[in-house]
Amino acid sequence: MADTMNHIERDVAALSNKPVDRLTTYPLAMGVCRRCVGDGKMTYREWASDPKKFASGFVAGQKAFDFDFAIGLMDLSVMAGDLGAHVRMDEQNTPFVDKTVVNNPEDYEKLRVPDIRQGRSHVLLEGTSLFVQELGSQVITAAFLEGPLLALTQSASAEKVFMDMVNNRSAVHKALQTMTDYDVEMVKAFAALKGKPAGFVWDYLWGNYSCLGDQEYEEFESQYARKLNKLVADNGMAMCIHNCADLPHLDTQITAFKPAIYSMAYYPLIPGSPSPKETIAKGYADNCLIGGQIDPQLFVRGSVEKMEATTMKLIAEVKTAMCQRGLHSKYCIASGCEVPPSVTTKLDNIKACVDTVKKYGQIQC
Repeated sequence: MADTMNHIERDVAALSNKPVDRLTTYPLAMGVCRRCVGDGKMTYREWASDPKKFASGFVAGQKAFDFDFAIGLMDLSVMAGDLGAHVRMDEQNTPFVDKTVVNNPEDYEKLRVPDIRQGRSHVLLEGTSLFVQELGSQVITAAFLEGPLLALTQSASAEKVFMDMVNNRSAVHKALQTMTDYDVEMVKAFAALKGKPAGFVWDYLWGNYSCLGDQEYEEFESQYARKLNKLVADNGMAMCIHNCADLPHLDTQITAFKPAIYSMAYYPLIPGSPSPKETIAKGYADNCLIGGQIDPQLFVRGSVEKMEATTMKLIAEVKTAMCQRGLHSKYCIASGCEVPPSVTTKLDNIKACVDTVKKYGQIQC
C-alpha cells in the first residue's frame, strides 16, 4: 500500500498517538550507510573521522532506504577517545578502546573535559549539523551521545568501574561528574548548531538489571541523567533514550524519565527480557514511542525472505498488542541495536525491512 503521509507527518502523529497510514520504521543503520555513498568503498575510519563524510552516509542512506528518522550515532568510543583513551580504529570495523585512560583510582580524578572543538567530538557535532541541514525537512533528526556512566566504562572498562563503585566510590563519582560536564558542553553545542537536531538520544546502557539494581543505578547514573534530560528539553530538543540491554530499567528510563522515544532490544533466550508485546501491554508505550526489536545480526546473516518474515511477525505482534491497549501508533519497527556497520551486512535486508513495513504496517483495530 502506498504511503499517504510524509515522514514528518507520520513521525509527529506516531509520537502523539494519533492515527497513521502505517507504523514508522527505522532500522538503526548508521555506519553501514557509508556504503551507499559513491562507489561504496568508503571505510569506517574515513566515515568516522570527517564531518562531511559522516553526514554523507546519512544522506545517502536516506535516499537508498527511505527511513522515517535519522539518528546521528557514530560509535561508543568517541568520548573515551577524546578523553585520552587509545581507540583502535580499524579500516572497516567499529572502533573500540584497547587501552583505557583510567588504570588506578587516582586516574578518575585526573579526567578533564576535552576541547569539544577538536577530535571526534568535533566530527560528531559538525557532521550532525550537516546531515540535519540536509534531511531536517524530510525526517525527524536526532543527535546521539553516550551517557555519563557509559562514557566512563568506555574510558576505564566496565569491570574496573563496577569494582570501584564499591572500593573507590568517591573517585567514581568525581569521574562521573566530569563525564556529566562533558555531556553538558556537548548538549549545548548541539543545540547551537546551524543544523539543530529535533531530538537528542542518550545511550543509557547500564540501566540494566543484569548489571545494576535500582539503588545502584540511581546512585551512579540516574541522578546525573535527570539533569542532562532536563538540559536537553531546556535547549529545545526532544529527549530520547537508547538502551539495548537485556533487562532494561523501564520504570526508570521510560516511566520516570519520560523520553519521547525509547529504543530497546529483546533477548528471547533471557528470562524476563521484555518482548514487544509485553512492553506495550504493560503500558510503556502509552506515552512513549517504542522502537525495536529485530535482532541486528539478522541483517548480516539472514536472507531477504527471512528479514521479510521476521518483520511481518513483529508487525503483527505490535499491531495486536497496540489494538488491545487502545493505541494508534506508538511503535517504530527497528533493529534492537545498531545494524552492524560491517561490510558483511546485507544492504538488501535493510531495504526489505523498510519495504515490508510500508506494505504491511497499516493499523486497523
